Amino acid sequence: MFWVLLLLLAWAVAGTACTRLCLAAVHTAAMDVKEATAARDHDLTLYEAAFLSGGPRRVADLTLVSMARQRRLLLAHTGWATVVDPRGRDEMERSVIGAIGPEGQSRIAPVRDATAAADAVGSLADRLVSAGLAVPEGERSGTGAAIRQVRLAAVVVVVLGAIALLSPAPSEMPAHLIALWFALPLVLTLSCLAIARIEIHPYTRWASPAGQRLLSGLVRRAGGEDDRTYLTCVAVRGVRAIGEPDLRAAFAHREPHRGDA
Repeated sequence: MFWVLLLLLAWAVAGTACTRLCLAAVHTAAMDVKEATAARDHDLTLYEAAFLSGGPRRVADLTLVSMARQRRLLLAHTGWATVVDPRGRDEMERSVIGAIGPEGQSRIAPVRDATAAADAVGSLADRLVSAGLAVPEGERSGTGAAIRQVRLAAVVVVVLGAIALLSPAPSEMPAHLIALWFALPLVLTLSCLAIARIEIHPYTRWASPAGQRLLSGLVRRAGGEDDRTYLTCVAVRGVRAIGEPDLRAAFAHREPHRGDA
């Protein structure tokens, strides 16, 4: 009856994994309801749209592009940023100016990195998480880990079933009935995976489902060719939405390696 011990182990592995996935799914569903309620009448700002679309670096890029289009910051195609107007109009702009430094000129790459790590962007992220629009750091990893555990459990069930069928130990149970018994925990794991694929909403790295819906609405409402529409495209799509070749080259510029001739 060696196969019975393997069957009990298969049920223990499958049951534990599926229970964890169910608990994670229930927790995620509760969060979705909370997020949808909290975000019902929220109007996204451009900074918020940038964060939900691309995270802290997207916020930094949007701020740089916005200041450059207002001629308060010069972004050269060689990859340098020069301050024209040292008075920042909000926390993000002051973060950019502070990252450039007192000399008023700096490489764009370190300015982007410093702005993305600034307190202003951190505060923006906290507000979006509180509003149910952004994904809390590490919050969605539980569901992903549970799904991976169920997948692993399915593989373990198959392996244990194969061992039971190939075991030289004598058994009064026909092989096809043994396989049928092991098929039950396998069906359980596969069913949980199928349900999770249908029921659990996909999440981006930054935006919750409520945040994704607001982003979609923001894109649909954007029309015309005014400056806000331009900046909305940059916020949602990133620097690839920049139309000016020189400005786009400023973000694409990379320092040559010292060993390059």
